[in-house]
Amino acid sequence: MFQLKNKIALVTGAKQGMGRTHAFALAEQGAKVVVTDINQDECAAVVEEIKSKGGEAACFKMDVSNEAEVDQVFDKVVKQFGRLDILVNNAGIYFSKLALELTEEDWDKMININLKGQFLCAKRAAKEMVKNKWGRIINISSVASGQVGVGIAGGAHYTASKGGIIGMSETLAVEWAPFGINVNVIAPGAIDTPMVQAAQIPKEAMDAMLQRVPLKRIGKPEEVSAMVVFLASEEASYVTGATFYVDGGWLAV
Repeated sequence: MFQLKNKIALVTGAKQGMGRTHAFALAEQGAKVVVTDINQDECAAVVEEIKSKGGEAACFKMDVSNEAEVDQVFDKVVKQFGRLDILVNNAGIYFSKLALELTEEDWDKMININLKGQFLCAKRAAKEMVKNKWGRIINISSVASGQVGVGIAGGAHYTASKGGIIGMSETLAVEWAPFGINVNVIAPGAIDTPMVQAAQIPKEAMDAMLQRVPLKRIGKPEEVSAMVVFLASEEASYVTGATFYVDGGWLAV
């Protein structure tokens, strides 16, 4: 089950953290993986590691918020591999700032990368996927995305972007179902990634957050990647427009 042999997968924001782990997981299941991020050298290092384990991969520098750059990279991917089957929209940023202190520039930066970037990549991927009447688009959101009782002080811009991903994905799933393209969302809870580490959450705050998680621990990127692999596979053929919370039971409390 969950075999992806010869499928062509593109992962955004894949130089580190969950994106890097998603790229490895897809490669382990047989997919040919395109690693993209804003840092070409770090992408290349991920590709070399995949190749060292017998996988096939390529890397491209790509700013997901720049439509011209997105189109250029997708053109190169199709030229090199012939098609695109799977997109994992993982690229995202986070920086904390209280709502009363947020500038228009702060807001635009977050929305442009986290939300607009996912739309631009999804739209471009869908244009390729319709050619083969098969596609999997997996958008990464967050447990802090609205309607579930998880707000983040200092994260109005972030939670707005993550909530937008879910609404957008449900609509894309409806529009693209006739073309054989499934669109789903993964909303991770607290996961041990460089972005979380960079947020420098005080130990007391982290401990308090984990007390709300029934499993009483922070999640591993690999535990999210398992869901990515499922949603990318043929076994997920009847799953679209759904959001999957990988959160250690956080929302069950």
